[in-house]
Amino acid sequence: MGGFFGMTSRKDCIAEVFYGTDYHSHLGTRRGGMASTNRRTGMQRKIHSIENSPFRTKFERIFEELSGNAAIGCISDFDPQPLLITSKLGTYAICVVGVINNAAELISEMLRSGASFDAMTAGAVNSVMLTAALIGEKDNFADGIRHAQTRIEGTASILILKEDGTLIAARDRDGRLPVLIGKSPDGYGVSFESFALQKLDFEPVYELGPGEIVELHPEEMFILREALQKKRICSFLWSYYGYPTSTYEGQNVEVMRYRNGRTMAEHDRENMTEQDIDYVGGVPDSGTPHAIGYANESRIPFARAFIKYTPTWARSFMPVNQSERNRVAHMKQIPVPDLIKGKKLLFVDDSIVRGTQLKETVDFLYANGAKEVHMRSACPPIMYACKFLNFSRSTSDNELLSRRIIRELEGEEGLQHIEEYADGRTERGRKLRETICEKLHFASLEFQTLDGVVEAIGLPECELCTYCWSGKE
Repeated sequence: MGGFFGMTSRKDCIAEVFYGTDYHSHLGTRRGGMASTNRRTGMQRKIHSIENSPFRTKFERIFEELSGNAAIGCISDFDPQPLLITSKLGTYAICVVGVINNAAELISEMLRSGASFDAMTAGAVNSVMLTAALIGEKDNFADGIRHAQTRIEGTASILILKEDGTLIAARDRDGRLPVLIGKSPDGYGVSFESFALQKLDFEPVYELGPGEIVELHPEEMFILREALQKKRICSFLWSYYGYPTSTYEGQNVEVMRYRNGRTMAEHDRENMTEQDIDYVGGVPDSGTPHAIGYANESRIPFARAFIKYTPTWARSFMPVNQSERNRVAHMKQIPVPDLIKGKKLLFVDDSIVRGTQLKETVDFLYANGAKEVHMRSACPPIMYACKFLNFSRSTSDNELLSRRIIRELEGEEGLQHIEEYADGRTERGRKLRETICEKLHFASLEFQTLDGVVEAIGLPECELCTYCWSGKE
């Protein structure tokens, strides 16, 4: 994933952009960068690796290194950015959040027409540079960005800082990711996360629609291209990776998670799948608010049977190696024996993807004396790997736990019945849940329904991307 923040102001704004960018650290683990412009030195840029330490520690000298009345910053899970570009459109800095699935095809086509790119390791081309090259095929930024949005298969939200201090922001073509505008007494800000604007005393004034392009000056905002009709904002923003204090399309993340947990408890009661439970808890961190909603509705006490040790192992800075990630995940789990030994526990997790770490968590609870461990997933079974967003630990269809179980049960034929397997009321759906319970040592397992997630988000299903659950684009 990744996120960006920018500001154009009547005064130096490096502090605002530094803190605004830092508030996106939960969205990426690889690179952080900032760019600024001022009349004396022109465009400036700094990029650092944030794989082993957070953004703020790598940029603690930024106030000595950058200055300017306009700046942008980016947290990136992949390519280094912002990039500085010199083209017929002028000199500018650019950040891109998303994924370009047809990058190889676009690069080959452009190379044949005489274009050239700086190569990274193994000859790879920075996707931000590719986006800039597509923009440069037109005679102005608005046409160039719309051209890039049209050519790119995937998702690309774009933030541009021009040398004169103007910002241009564009939400991706299908509106899968948010882009918000805020106004302060000194200028305008652009952010992926709404709370970053709020904490820096911006008043939220506008949320871009799908494919919409705006131009920002310290005193005013212009719409360069109107929003497109189709919107498919990512439902997983609310279920998992969106920050709890953020609001997208008018729907707060934390509040959605409470509603989601409540509807899961209602479903358990209606379907007679309630259990005799001592405590409800969440698999931290994002599972916790779902569990609070479940506990409030079910009237079962909420408790944290184990706590994550985060002073030195913050969530975002896990090793890239899977085995080492598993080890760190285990080291971070500190049990509360009085809340585990001899207890029947029900945990809510935000989702079940591969199931590897969740099995280790359940084994850890049994090793510390749990009598039973029941599991609830705050979203439906994940049946399709996301092809629209760039997650750092992306998963293919074949790695998904639900897919693996279906193949074990019926081979390739089972994939013709994915809808049945997703539905816990069908024979196939019950078998999927029973098999996962056996493999991951759950006493019981239920998934939230697609209708339940949509209800909890509070937006029409036609405006939501539910591809990872339904396969519908």
